[in-house]
Amino acid sequence: MSNEHLMLSQISIEFPTPTGPFKALDNINLNIAKGEFVSLIGHSGCGKSTVLNIVAGLYQATTGGVILDGREVNEPGPERAVVFQNHSLLPWLSAYQNVELAVKQVFKKKKTKAEMVEWIEHNLSLVHMDHAMHKRPDEISGGMKQRVGIARALAMEPKVMLMDEPFGALDALTRAHMQDSLIEIQARLNNTVIMITHDVDEAVLLSDRIVMMTNGPAATIGEILQVELPRPRNRVQLADNPKYNHYRAEVLKFLYERQHRPEASEAKKKTAQNRVSVMGKSKAA
Repeated sequence: MSNEHLMLSQISIEFPTPTGPFKALDNINLNIAKGEFVSLIGHSGCGKSTVLNIVAGLYQATTGGVILDGREVNEPGPERAVVFQNHSLLPWLSAYQNVELAVKQVFKKKKTKAEMVEWIEHNLSLVHMDHAMHKRPDEISGGMKQRVGIARALAMEPKVMLMDEPFGALDALTRAHMQDSLIEIQARLNNTVIMITHDVDEAVLLSDRIVMMTNGPAATIGEILQVELPRPRNRVQLADNPKYNHYRAEVLKFLYERQHRPEASEAKKKTAQNRVSVMGKSKAA
């Protein structure tokens, strides 16, 4: 796998506020290989969605930028499909018609009408929604709506899938089914995925790497954890796997102990060591 597929280079972004510029991200550097599944995790407000929006071309970085297959990203494009926590389906259209909108936008001059029909049905089948393709969003469950949202994104044949807490609003059982579907789809398509999550188990189960972000303002990458678990992954088998539990513990430790900027954590450690040293001297005196 080439590391030249997707590059986030020295990304920083500031937003204007009445009291002056607010620096949301500071010096984000990350290379993502083709076919890699990367999760972004961190506390609320650490800039995860901002990173995703910059890769999507919805925000422009103040400094630095994004390169996808040798081309700079500076606007939205079908090669980067976004799946949000809210399915964002048009309520008056059926599941089929919602996917059709995206397919027509991307393939209008590349596929015949018959090929488009086949492609729409194929992508709904990938997410196990072919049985309900003619139902409107108000006639299907939350998990099914999210499946249609994923089918719509996949139907654009994107190089990169950007997922912003796609299963965050679902109940635990539906969420587990959706995670299993995503594992299955990614194994079949080998597409590149960047996913934001707050769920540690989800991050370990799905990811090749977990990018842990420090708290904002001026959030950055604190640590990156390589998840070396064989695929395909089975949640039941992994429950007692020592490596799985080690990765899980590493992410939890970061989130609850080391979530500050790396240099800030180091400074804190030195301050604590100095305090202990001073206390030791005063006791000796």
